Amino acid sequence: LVISKSGNTLETVSNFNLLLQKQKKNKNVILCEKKNNFLSLLAKKLKAEIFEHKNYIGGRYSVLSETGMLPAELMGLNEKKFKRFNYLIKNKYFINTLIENVISIIGYIKQGKTNSVILNYDEKSDNLFKWYQQLTAESLGKNGKGIFPIVSSMPKDNHSLLQLYLDGPKNNFYTFFSVREKNSQKLNNSNLFEKYSILKNKNIYKVLDSQKKATENVFRRKKIPFRSFEIINRSEETLGELFCFFILETILLGYLLKVNPFNQPKVELIKS
Repeated sequence: LVISKSGNTLETVSNFNLLLQKQKKNKNVILCEKKNNFLSLLAKKLKAEIFEHKNYIGGRYSVLSETGMLPAELMGLNEKKFKRFNYLIKNKYFINTLIENVISIIGYIKQGKTNSVILNYDEKSDNLFKWYQQLTAESLGKNGKGIFPIVSSMPKDNHSLLQLYLDGPKNNFYTFFSVREKNSQKLNNSNLFEKYSILKNKNIYKVLDSQKKATENVFRRKKIPFRSFEIINRSEETLGELFCFFILETILLGYLLKVNPFNQPKVELIKS
């Protein structure tokens, strides 16, 4: 599955070329705009199946379009479960939470806090926050304005960056992110000395959750601004809701900052 909105993305074209060198059978599906671009022309030459990437959807906003949903379906996931737009729009808690977060973030920006630091306690969500970085940076980083998105791997970064977060420049606001793991691996009681008896019968999730809560308590005492997302259940519905939340939050922030959240004009400079 090869995806490029323009059909001319250098990295995609290069990697696809390497893949074709090793491929014995034509099993390619290409997703790009239907116009005269490299991938659409190559698809015709290879007689590969081609899907149209809608030209009005920017890359970072396409997670719930065919760009994100085609790979999801190939993985056996249910596309319809990702898209509960009617439910979310009617959900007062979702809308109120969205508005409250946007208002808070605008307040932080006015205070000079322009770094959004994600404290991610779930390594399986790393790619979600790589997308969040792109969404935030490309949508809002214009005309000298914007939010600098930073993703921190927790609790690993307790041992490298936490000192800076707690006692460094006061230009950050934070998002704690975690996922409940009911079936995570339990610790081996037989290898725990008396000093660590508190860990007996605990699983890894409980240990991580305790570290997260301890860090939140310190942030609270030091009056460091933060919000928390705790995911109860990994599912298509939950991921779709997160996509919708961050997309709507970004669009609203763009309008309040008086920047166009849908383009990325300066990125085009490197392409030309």
